[in-house]
Amino acid sequence: MPIDPTLPYDDDNIFARILRGEIPSKRVYEDEYALAFHDIAPQAPQHILVIPKGRYVSWDDFTARAGDVEIAGFVRAVGRVAREAGMVTPGYRLLSNVGADGGQEVPHLHVHIFAGKPLGRMIAG
Repeated sequence: MPIDPTLPYDDDNIFARILRGEIPSKRVYEDEYALAFHDIAPQAPQHILVIPKGRYVSWDDFTARAGDVEIAGFVRAVGRVAREAGMVTPGYRLLSNVGADGGQEVPHLHVHIFAGKPLGRMIAG
């Protein structure tokens, strides 16, 4: 069910539980700002999720409340994960859903990195 990105942060969301180690994940990268792991239901041959370690509901929440160092650290982590996974050539797609119309289902900011096949148009139809 899509969520409202203006709601308060839910400490029991699945990504918060992964960050606390309550739910296992196949981690590929971690630093002080971000955690990256393989999606359990991949939508492309390569599908990695990158989440900030802070309590942010969405991209909008993150860019409004996080400090410059935290934002830069997270964005650099996303780029590093894509490079280390060999996605730069021939290319990859980043996706972050925000709110109900954007299709956001988990109330913790997350960026999807898709690669490994031609991904087609950005929005079908």
